[in-house]
Amino acid sequence: MLNLGSWVVAHVDRVRPLPDVGARFADASSSAAMSTLFKALFPVAAYLALAPVLWLFFRRTWRELDVEAHEHQRRTLAAGGYDRRPAVLFTITALVLMLQQYYGGRAVYDEHIRPWLREVELAQALSPTGPLLPISLRRYDELYSYVWWSFTRVFGYVAIPMAAWKLFFPKDSLLDMGLRVRGLAKHAWIYLLCLTVVVPAVFIVASSPDFGTYYPFYKQSSRSWFDLIAWEAMYFAQFFALEIFFRGFWLAGLRHTLGSGAIFAMVVPYCMIHFGKPYLEAAGAVVAGIALGSLAMRTKSIYSGFLVHVTIALLMDLLALSHRGALPRSFWGT
Repeated sequence: MLNLGSWVVAHVDRVRPLPDVGARFADASSSAAMSTLFKALFPVAAYLALAPVLWLFFRRTWRELDVEAHEHQRRTLAAGGYDRRPAVLFTITALVLMLQQYYGGRAVYDEHIRPWLREVELAQALSPTGPLLPISLRRYDELYSYVWWSFTRVFGYVAIPMAAWKLFFPKDSLLDMGLRVRGLAKHAWIYLLCLTVVVPAVFIVASSPDFGTYYPFYKQSSRSWFDLIAWEAMYFAQFFALEIFFRGFWLAGLRHTLGSGAIFAMVVPYCMIHFGKPYLEAAGAVVAGIALGSLAMRTKSIYSGFLVHVTIALLMDLLALSHRGALPRSFWGT
């Protein structure tokens, strides 16, 4: 029987790859590895570079929050009380994110919503009085699925936590969750400052190859201005709900317990909801979460953060469409 090991040793010159091919393969592999390593570690360098800026801009806000939380905790413990807010808030958060993950996506739409829409569409076609609602699954099936997605985000981020919070803490005002408009104009300069920092970063990120294929989420946005406007309206609604949840509900609920730590605790689930999006965007959510959370704590309002968010989101969608040469050319399309 032939001994494979002996055969390989005897014919080693024949099985050794050609030097130039091996070198080229090694160079290509090394280049790809270095590129991946650079992309993976780039957020670390960015965090280290931005940390002093965030500290200089928000250190007074963070300290005031810590002092406020320390006094609250001292009074609560001195009175023999127990602060239930973290337990209630974290439980609500887990429930909301689970419901959205398992019931807020396309699968539920396909199984339950789409068959109902098909029945409505068929009933309208057979109705002598004409359609009551202009349902067209052939044309707007994907758009309808995003209506469901947007609805579940708004309901999950707003209705569930607000109702549950009032049930457990009826004396708390929901307007204190960053919903008061007083003082908004006074802090408009912060909104403009954030945009001057973030907008150039958006243009840099827009040059990455996965950016143009990922945005907008609704792939028929290029078909007509109606599709694009309808999509952006739903997109903005879920962003407003997201800001209410993370920068309003979360921070108002935990500021007296965790102080500035509430901001950094909020960043963890906020970053995680970006999993599945481009890596650099998920990494950027950490900085955005800290900055927008600190801004919300400083101004006691979510509106500046919301305006920053939707401005960036709209810009990203338009840049992606523009790079593909896919901006709409008519209002209704063909």
